[in-house]
Amino acid sequence: MDKTKPKLYCLEIRGDFACFTRPELKVERVSYDVITPSAARNIFQCIFWKPAIQWHIRRIEVLKPIRRTSIRRNEVGSRMSHRAKKPLFIEEQRQQRTAYILRDVAYRIYAEMEFIPLEKRTKKQQEECKDPKAETPEKYDAIFLERATKGQCFTQPYLGCREFACSFEYIPRGQEEDLPIDESRDLGIMLFDMDFEKNLQCPPPLFFHAQMINGVIKVPHKSSKEILR
Repeated sequence: MDKTKPKLYCLEIRGDFACFTRPELKVERVSYDVITPSAARNIFQCIFWKPAIQWHIRRIEVLKPIRRTSIRRNEVGSRMSHRAKKPLFIEEQRQQRTAYILRDVAYRIYAEMEFIPLEKRTKKQQEECKDPKAETPEKYDAIFLERATKGQCFTQPYLGCREFACSFEYIPRGQEEDLPIDESRDLGIMLFDMDFEKNLQCPPPLFFHAQMINGVIKVPHKSSKEILR
């Protein structure tokens, strides 16, 4: 791997439905127009993740026109707690809500894999590392490529909500076929990711001003001035 220039990994994601919920709308679920960087990162992590690596989304290409639909869903209004003295009856807590979601979506996502040295990991992660010498960027590069090429994943990738499962395909660089949609729009302030480095238990959200130019969204780096904290 060329250490002077980060390697970009490309996945094509497709699904019948998607919901990337806007955090400012609490009662009814309303999706962003396109996939968020945090949702895209989660798809890469579903395929392969270790404490020694971190995924960074760099580019999102929208391959199908943005279409919306609405559905009504049954949700539970409260959570079960181990401290609760009374049992939770789902029938009594069921609430019907409307969700405004996306349908028939397809994206091409480019991401970088960052290798995290042992000294920069948490104390717990350092203790769990059995053989630091065996951990190299080349090793994890090979593992991800093998898993992604074979369609293997630790958990089923999904598009925002777990019920909206998606398929994925690894695309070698230079072998992309479908062109992004010929559309540009200001997507406004979008969720970038959660800042787990600042607070692991209750991470604050990070945002950025997303612009789609001819179907392409360039995602800034976390340390960029474009990130709104």
